[in-house]
Amino acid sequence: MSHQPLYRQIPKVDELLSHPTLLPLATMPRLTVAARQVLDQLRADIAEGTVQSVPSHHTLANRVAKQLNENQKPNLRRVINGTGTILHTNLGRAPLPQAALDAINDTARGYSTLEYRVREGTRGSRHSHVEELLTALTGAEAAMVVNNNAAAVLLALSALTNRREVIVSRGELVEIGGSFRVPDVLLQSNCHLVEVGTTNKTHAADYVNAIDPERTGALLRVHTSNFKIVGFTSAPTLEELASIAKQHNIPLIEDLGSGCMMNLSPYGIHGQPVVRDSVKAGVDVITFSGDKLLGGPQAGILVGRADLIAKMKAHPLARAMRMDKLSLAALEATLRLYQDPKSAIQTIPTLHMLCITGEALEQKAKRLQSQLGDTASGKVTIVTEQSQVGGGALPGETIPSAVLALILPTLSADALERHFRLADIPIIGRIAQDQFLLDVRTIEEADFPLIAARFQEVAAG
Repeated sequence: MSHQPLYRQIPKVDELLSHPTLLPLATMPRLTVAARQVLDQLRADIAEGTVQSVPSHHTLANRVAKQLNENQKPNLRRVINGTGTILHTNLGRAPLPQAALDAINDTARGYSTLEYRVREGTRGSRHSHVEELLTALTGAEAAMVVNNNAAAVLLALSALTNRREVIVSRGELVEIGGSFRVPDVLLQSNCHLVEVGTTNKTHAADYVNAIDPERTGALLRVHTSNFKIVGFTSAPTLEELASIAKQHNIPLIEDLGSGCMMNLSPYGIHGQPVVRDSVKAGVDVITFSGDKLLGGPQAGILVGRADLIAKMKAHPLARAMRMDKLSLAALEATLRLYQDPKSAIQTIPTLHMLCITGEALEQKAKRLQSQLGDTASGKVTIVTEQSQVGGGALPGETIPSAVLALILPTLSADALERHFRLADIPIIGRIAQDQFLLDVRTIEEADFPLIAARFQEVAAG
């Protein structure tokens, strides 16, 4: 069947723009772009056979106005995370605590003490804002921050190994999101990779046998934060590696990944290494992220021996990787919350979502269910599902969570997911067993009314 008759009925762009609905918008810079988008979509729909007649000029003009409004929305904007994944990389990882938001606002609205010492009236260092906090929290001698953990690893290797060999267990040559590979980082830092052991087993003797006094620059330990090797496995302890490094007068560098700052075992979260424990074990330099389990802004944090941190601060790459004032303000505010661990669990969103009890989640789910309500054509039930921490933390571990299953007989789960995703404030959920699910673990109660309004709107058609 020919679609030519329908194509001939499509108005020209200028004709559509002259419609009374669009005349008040004539000065908008991207109005023509919106009109072309609407007409191009109409042509595509005709070609696919999903449109049997061309809508009226009035309907098309309204579509253009709606498309123009959609085009004006910021590309980077907030969403409601109903996936249950706490550190969702695609959705921006850790949401910031209120104290961090306040610090950003206060710092951004005018000038600041970024590199200025008020008491002395002299130039200061941006590292000073968080170094004392980091050393107090971790027990390390010194600390510094850069813009992310990949940068921290690259800086540590570049500044400390001086084009020499770096020994790494074969089982730790990981790749994380965005194709970040440890061997590639070593290459970019002008180091020479020396693999030891096997994928599943590496012994202390493997490191000792690989050390060459003339060529070895460091031992590198990489936390396998996004996968697990189970079964017939073996690896030396940090204490063993630290002892080997000290005996041969070479640094032990550990890429710890998520950067957990406190023991979460009392809250049922086990197996996540704590930064302070690595310091106690004798690791010389530890790198970790600020926007994962720490719950702050994107940052690469380095703590360890004062002489090694000083070398990194003086390295040319340090300036290229330095953090901006807003991230520093947020990081400082977040770290200050850790001075009271019990309060940190309540005030740092990442920790609160991770440690909330099952009973509290169940009550939270019931409150959202009550606001959604069953419609004439829809149903909302509470089911038990599994949440993920995400962000390269606790690989393979899931946490029981209370989840709302939304059902509208007139819409498939995929269609329902799309309706929620395309809301003015996107509501992102997940689909399982042909049901659209919203996990309350990662949803703020302040957003319940928005979710309820969207459900009622979609149910009403």
